[in-house]
Amino acid sequence: MTNQAVLPLAAVIVVLLITWTVSFNLFDGQKKARNILISTAPKTKCGLSRVCPPDHFAFYIVSGAANVIGPKICFEGNIIMSNVKNNVGSGLNIVVVNGENGDVETFTYFNMHIGNSDAILEYLKNIDPGMIVLVASFDDVTAKMTDEIRAVFVGMGSTLITSVKRRDNWVFAGGAGRDNKSFFEKKAVNDESTNVYEDWPDIVELSGCYPRTLTDGKVL
Repeated sequence: MTNQAVLPLAAVIVVLLITWTVSFNLFDGQKKARNILISTAPKTKCGLSRVCPPDHFAFYIVSGAANVIGPKICFEGNIIMSNVKNNVGSGLNIVVVNGENGDVETFTYFNMHIGNSDAILEYLKNIDPGMIVLVASFDDVTAKMTDEIRAVFVGMGSTLITSVKRRDNWVFAGGAGRDNKSFFEKKAVNDESTNVYEDWPDIVELSGCYPRTLTDGKVL
């Protein structure tokens, strides 16, 4: 009787050990597979909530806060201009990107208080067709803003630049030589009744997936 009782117990223990081993290996395999999927899954860029299609570039732009904190411009996961990088300034902060391959061609800022309007206009007019132009305001962009400068931005797709007034915050992503409306533009109006920083409005943020362009400015 004792031997007969021991045998089933041993069998139960063996079955439990086999079940535990199989379950552990299955769980471990699922965990490894999940880790592989996570590691190989496309990663979002510039803080976007989704991955951009292969024929688009990820970008994020935020204007300056009052005249204290500078703007930030991120492109394809790389912060090109920011306060931390110490390469932003009062006025217009501009990043120019090759619309075909996504290479950053140049970035700079123009002081719109003491800058030279002719120099600013010349820089903008010399941006080649097909280039992606990312712009963030800081402090004020109107003191040296001329109708000709506004017209160049209109030619890049801006519909708000003609109404940007003193200390308005403005962010924009457009294309040189496109001559059609850009879907990427925002403005915060300087209004004493709505300002959050005393004499300045709230910041404005802009993000999305900008389509690749050909050298003649056409969208792929």
